[in-house]
Amino acid sequence: MTVFTKVVLFTDTDGRARFRDEAIELTEGTPSSQLSPFMPGSGYQLRQSPVGFRSSFHCTGAPQWVLILGGQMEIGLQGGVSRIFKAGEHFYSADVLPEGATFDPAIHGHWSQQVGDEPLVTMFVRG
Repeated sequence: MTVFTKVVLFTDTDGRARFRDEAIELTEGTPSSQLSPFMPGSGYQLRQSPVGFRSSFHCTGAPQWVLILGGQMEIGLQGGVSRIFKAGEHFYSADVLPEGATFDPAIHGHWSQQVGDEPLVTMFVRG
């Protein structure tokens, strides 16, 4: 069976952001057009970030898919771990602030930045 790799940015039990890969089985469709089960979405938002863009540490407001449409996006975590996502790649951002916590940029969240010489173009799809 074919699977689709879902990269997930999530908040672990210690409140820190981490990455993990999850498999989504492509159980629908036909052999020439394999599909995942239908997943709901509630809307999308487009963003363009100029060359040189970098955010400070922050948490995702609500879980959402992030699709890289143009350029490259680096996501950095506490402790120096980072991943670069290129045009055509994606991840599921579920790095939300733990319930009852007060945001602490030394513990919570991630930063993002544009990488390379092209503006970063992304689409956020709320799940």
